[in-house]
Order: sequence, then C-alpha cells, then structure tokens
Amino acid sequence: MKQLVRAFILVFVVSFGLLYVVAELNSSEGYSGDNTLTIYNWGDYIDPELIDKFEKESGLKVIYQTFDSNEAMMTKIEQGGTTFDIAVPSEYAIAKMKEEDLLIPLDHSKLPNLKYINPRFMDLSFDPKNKYSIPYFWGTVGIVYNSEMLDGKKITSWNDLWDQDLRNQILLVDGAREVMGMSLNSLNYSLNDTNKEHLIEAKKKLDTLTPNIKAIVGDEIKMLIANEEAAVGVVWSGDAAEIMWENEKLDYVVPKEGSNLWFDNMVIPKTAKNIEGAHQFMNFMLDPENAAQNAEYVGYSTPNEKALELLPEDISGDERFYPDAELTDRLEVYENLGKKMLAYYNELFLEFKMHKK
Repeated sequence: MKQLVRAFILVFVVSFGLLYVVAELNSSEGYSGDNTLTIYNWGDYIDPELIDKFEKESGLKVIYQTFDSNEAMMTKIEQGGTTFDIAVPSEYAIAKMKEEDLLIPLDHSKLPNLKYINPRFMDLSFDPKNKYSIPYFWGTVGIVYNSEMLDGKKITSWNDLWDQDLRNQILLVDGAREVMGMSLNSLNYSLNDTNKEHLIEAKKKLDTLTPNIKAIVGDEIKMLIANEEAAVGVVWSGDAAEIMWENEKLDYVVPKEGSNLWFDNMVIPKTAKNIEGAHQFMNFMLDPENAAQNAEYVGYSTPNEKALELLPEDISGDERFYPDAELTDRLEVYENLGKKMLAYYNELFLEFKMHKK
C-alpha cells in the first residue's frame, strides 16, 4: 500500500512539474491572453522605448520575439504551436499567408490612425483594400559602397559588381530572393521570373561573381561594412542608412537596371488570442509621433505621411531612402511564386552558396 501511495505521489509531482514547464514555455514562447500581447517581428525592427510606452498606456504586457526570414516566420505560424497576436511579414509572404488562410481580417474602425498613411502605400496588389495588413515600413534593395576603398569608383549598376577590381570586396545578404533577384535584374529579367532557363542563367552568372564575394552574411553585414571589412554590400535600404550613419564615407544606390521595392506590414495571425490588443498596438504604431520615433530609430522609410513631416530634414529629404514615385514605379514588388517555384529559387541559391565555399 505504501508503495502504491508513493507511486501516486510521484506521478502527481511529475505531472505538476510538466504542467509548470508547459506554462513557462507558453509564457516565453508566445502565450497570449487578455492582458498579454505577443509580437513576432524582424530583429532590431522597433524602438524598445515604444514597447515600454505602449505597455504603460494600454496596461498590456508585451512578449516580443524575432525572426530572420519570412519563411521561418511562416513556418512557425503554420505549425501553430506558438501563438502570436501580431506578425510583420513582407508583401509576398502576406499573399501566401492569405492563400493559406493564416490571417484574420482587420477591423478598420479600430484603426482610426490609418488615415495618416500615404495612399501610395495602400490598396496594393498583395492585399487589396488592406483587408489583412497595414503598412509598417517600406524600402528598396540596393548597393552600399565605400568609394574611397574603390579608388574613387562609383557604382550605378548591378553589373558593376562583376568588375574584377572588386575581388574579395563584396558582402551579400543571405536571402534567396535578393541575391537571385540581383542576378536576374543584371540580365534584364524580372525579379519574379519563373522561366527555369532564365533562373539557371542567373545562377550561372552568380557563380562567376564568386571571386568578388567576401562572404554571404546576416545582420552582421552592417557592422562589417561600417568597419570597412569590405567595400561593397548588397543590402536593404534601411540597413544602408544605419551603416552610413556609422561611416560617412559610404553611399547607397538603387541600380539602374531595377531592383526590389518591398513592404513590411503588420498582420494578425489566425491563431491570435488578443485580437483587441492587436488592433490597439497597430493603431498605437500608426500614431504619427510614434511612427516618426520608430523610423528615426530603425532607419527604414515610414509610409506615414504625418510622421514624415515630424522627421529631421536630413532624413525625410534624403532621396536615396525616400525616392520619388518616378523611381519606385520602375521597381518590382516580390510576388508570391508558390511553394514549388520558391523552393527552386532556394535550391539554386543554396547551390550558389556551396559553389562559393
């Protein structure tokens, strides 16, 4: 009998322990309730002071987690083990998430500050009438370079990267769409090309760039270029702005052949538990003062017209990061290519990276 009692107690203790562990995991991995808001965003993509401010104003506790690619973010949301109230995907990911029924429609009546968004960034093809998403940041993909390290040379074209004088001087972001897109553009093909012959041609051209590539890296690209570990980097515009703030010798250009015009928007994933809190946070971030503070901290371009008026002139007036409609109309937004074609892009990119090694 004593053995039976001991066994019962042991089972109870173990069960209680497991429940505690699960509860802790839920709280750290994204459990949301009425008093909690779980946000899933890119790394270093919000001013932390704004999270503190929102918590004080709303009374909600924010759990903030980060991802490093749209694909990683979508996989985690698809799996459903972790609950997020807000995510910040890019345009093609939003289209894919809509397709797969992973998003909750927004209640625009709870987003009065949406009126401050420039109409130019609303009602775009990946989310007509902004039924599922609201603009957060936008920008371009281009080239940041140090002309002093290149003996005064200026870069204006993707094809300039193949110059033999750039041997071991180029850093690339670790992104299949960005790197394959760069090569496609250099051949005057679309960023959204699905012709396999064109894609193989682009990959083969990338292989010939290998002698000029120092490394293919993640967020550390900013530090490496600012510290003059390399003369050239293929980066997103906001990263370029941050790098240039650290090192005034640098310049940024959107290549003449064309490039990517990207948008990151806030959405509410299907598994969200605090939909009311999600709308509160979205409207908070749409407030012009908060949007301006966030843009100044992060370095990316704000779609908020009123916030733009609050930014210093050296930021809002810099056409490299706030290009006019004439330029942006010539750029391409990434389209959702579908699972098979996206997998093919990733396969070619992986082969290229292996060739680099």
